[in-house]
Amino acid sequence: MNSLPLKNYLQLILVLSLGLLFSTAASAEEKSLTVLNLDQALQTALEKNKDIQKAKEYRHQVEGRYLEERAAALPQFQIQAGLSRARDESQTAYGQLFPVERDTRAVGIGVNQLVYSFGAVEAAIRAAKVGLATADDQLRLYQQAALRDVSAAFYDVLLAKELHGIARQNLEQKTRHLEEAQKKYAAGVATDYDVLAGRVDKDNARPAVIRAENQITLTRERLRFLLGLEGKEVDVQGRLEKPIRDYPQLDETLKTAWDNRPELSNFKHRIGIAEELVTIAKTGILPKINLQAGYGWQELDFSSSRADGPTWTAGLYLTFPFFDGLRTQGKVAQAKSEKATLIIEEAKLIDAILLQAREAVTGVIEAAEIVKALSGTVEQAEKLLSMAEKGFEFGVKTRLEVDDAQLNLLQAKGNLTRAKRDYQVALVNLDWVRGTIQPPNGSKK
Repeated sequence: MNSLPLKNYLQLILVLSLGLLFSTAASAEEKSLTVLNLDQALQTALEKNKDIQKAKEYRHQVEGRYLEERAAALPQFQIQAGLSRARDESQTAYGQLFPVERDTRAVGIGVNQLVYSFGAVEAAIRAAKVGLATADDQLRLYQQAALRDVSAAFYDVLLAKELHGIARQNLEQKTRHLEEAQKKYAAGVATDYDVLAGRVDKDNARPAVIRAENQITLTRERLRFLLGLEGKEVDVQGRLEKPIRDYPQLDETLKTAWDNRPELSNFKHRIGIAEELVTIAKTGILPKINLQAGYGWQELDFSSSRADGPTWTAGLYLTFPFFDGLRTQGKVAQAKSEKATLIIEEAKLIDAILLQAREAVTGVIEAAEIVKALSGTVEQAEKLLSMAEKGFEFGVKTRLEVDDAQLNLLQAKGNLTRAKRDYQVALVNLDWVRGTIQPPNGSKK
């Protein structure tokens, strides 16, 4: 047996190495693929979605602000210590009566307590406490938006996969037609035109498959982005079919939205904060009373004597900034304007919710009617195609009639699939408009 040349050995090693490398990469990619149903996708979004995580951090920030504002109502303690030396040559005129040099050493603890501020501290605490409620509103708002977007993205992936299946079925059918035409041509019962027409039909069907494959990749990537999964590939499992529900009513939808939309609750809380800020701004030129006290030890060291002992101080201090150059007046005007702006924005939101409710109700009804209208179309188109193919086989139908039947079936399947997706998304959007879209099993994060 002749041995292989060194060059062939190297080529063999290279091929085996590349094969091992690609198989390892494919295995790693397969391991990183996460397949989710709808409930799992929603639960993952509640845990990983970046907007929801940001809203949770905002709540931590508001909690810190509440502690900061509450601190103004509590006593402030501090420890002070000092060491100093002073020299005053002008004291030599008095001889030994007033020493020229003096050393001072002291240590003590002091307390400062705000006694009265005309309601400024209390208003700040109330505003910070309401701020906690706004943080909860923000969290609910981002949660519901994430659930809506993830649900829509989930159904988009299912739609892309369904359309890809339709495109592949069409390509497979065109391939069978071409093979049949080639067999007939070989048997002498078909012409070059039939073979060429079949080949053109097959080639024209291939781009739709490519576009569908690319759309699957894009929709899966969008879902991954909304889920907040980094370094992973996601896929979905589920169906677009869903029974048609009773049609929603506008009045009931609006009533539910008024009671549940977190944006409305958020505006109510923000207006409450604005009212407290007006109160705080008005106290800018009002008196404040503080209690200050201290206790410690002090040592005085003169050039001729030395003494030490405990010290203490206590007193009430009134601060009355009766004129601050109209600064307070400006702050009050700003606070009132902020409150008025929030009231205007709340009214605008109410109008927007009315429009959203109309669109959501109409969207559900429209999507349901389209699903009903198209439900029997696919079956009819399939029957029509079968009749056209049989007729073409027996020579009573033309190639053009078969192509038309195939096109009608392809359109019917695509339209019905899109209509099912639109109905699912319309239901999700309706729940979002109502403010009732919920995490899986009603869980909250």
